[in-house]
Amino acid sequence: MFTLAAQLRAMGVLGINARNADYTLAHNPRRLYPLVDDKFQTKQMALKAGIPVPELYGVVEREVQVRGMHGILEKPEGFVIKPAHGSGGDGVVVIAGLHRGRYRTITGNFYTPPELDHHVYNVLSGLYSLAGQPDQALIEYRVQFDPVFDEVSYKGVPDIRVVVFLGVPVMAMVRLPTRMSEGKANLHLGGLGAGIDLTTGTTLSAVCRNERVEEHPDTGACISGLTIPQWETILDMAAACCDLSGLGYLGVDIVLDKFRGPLLLELNARPGLGIQIANGQGLLTRLHLVEQHRPALTSREERIAFARGRFGVKAGAAG
Repeated sequence: MFTLAAQLRAMGVLGINARNADYTLAHNPRRLYPLVDDKFQTKQMALKAGIPVPELYGVVEREVQVRGMHGILEKPEGFVIKPAHGSGGDGVVVIAGLHRGRYRTITGNFYTPPELDHHVYNVLSGLYSLAGQPDQALIEYRVQFDPVFDEVSYKGVPDIRVVVFLGVPVMAMVRLPTRMSEGKANLHLGGLGAGIDLTTGTTLSAVCRNERVEEHPDTGACISGLTIPQWETILDMAAACCDLSGLGYLGVDIVLDKFRGPLLLELNARPGLGIQIANGQGLLTRLHLVEQHRPALTSREERIAFARGRFGVKAGAAG
């Protein structure tokens, strides 16, 4: 086992122990975690900095507010209910619209008003929160994903995860919903993760349940070779979030709305390591390279140019 760990490290693969000790703990002050663990605080912080986010329709903080929330749910494009302190997509309900007095989800299931009330009560009780503590339910705009993802997404909204270290984007992937993941983009639920060439914003091959795949299992469409629109804007938003949050090592999740463009979805102080499998590359070599050159990168533009020049496919794994 120790030999395997040494081999993976020699290949530039970042393990969970090294991530925790050398990057999360070393570069992310604990006092700043609430800024990213609380989606409501993240949204407020981003808006203040001029970073676009999905519109917030309302916040349910107490049980007495639950029955009154239905007045703000009559949205023709639907809405999303999510725990402010949730993770991994748990507790998120995506409603596509109303049909005969019931709320229809993106996968075709239905909630009656009392059933939706019950779900929100569960959110408030802390059923889905990180520490099991009482929570808030956020009600926000349902993203209408960009048509570039039409053939490689099942029902839900794809999102783009960018890992940023010391303000430099080091690796990215797009997470694609599947039937198995019930329309959610989370990898642990069965969503696909497709690596992205940082230089061009073009997708590479993908991974599902830790296995390499070339086609989307539900649509049969080829995953690689998809060029993501507004790639420079997405990288700029991701890099800006490092300055915004004060965290040195973080995951930035961005969605691409067909009407509103890139929107910041959330930040993660402990980004998962599956992005390395999706890209077929290890993070460690890239992180070391950033540590070596970061003092000379004095502006966000320089940090992004460094990433695109060093971490694209043509540049190789480490440039």
